[in-house]
Formats: sequence, C-alpha cells, structure tokens
Amino acid sequence: MPLPKRRHSHARTNKRRTHHKAVMPEIQVVNTSEGEKVIQRHMASEDGIYKGRLLPGFKTESNS
Repeated sequence: MPLPKRRHSHARTNKRRTHHKAVMPEIQVVNTSEGEKVIQRHMASEDGIYKGRLLPGFKTESNS
C-alpha cells in the first residue's frame, strides 16, 4: 500500500476532525396523569401515543 510522503500537520488533522461531533438527543418534559415524564422528541411513547393521538396498531385497555 502507498504511504504518505510527508507527515500531516496537527492543524490539518484538527481541521478534518472538526466535523466529528457528538449530538445530544432532544428531550421533552410531558405532563401526564401519572406525573411528569421525560421523553425523546419525535418518538412515540410505549403506549403508542404520538402528538396526543393513538397510533394505528396499538390498542387501548378499553378496546382489548
């Protein structure tokens, strides 16, 4: 395999690494009847509720 002719400088290496970032997921506090709950944004709950509506495929306790 070919090898580099010269060593890359620290500045050049660091410029390349500036795009490697860790992103924290957005979280949201939701008030429910059980109390406050922290959920990840744009994700459905375990009960199948998203934006206040029940997603298709999930059954409520009264419908089962």
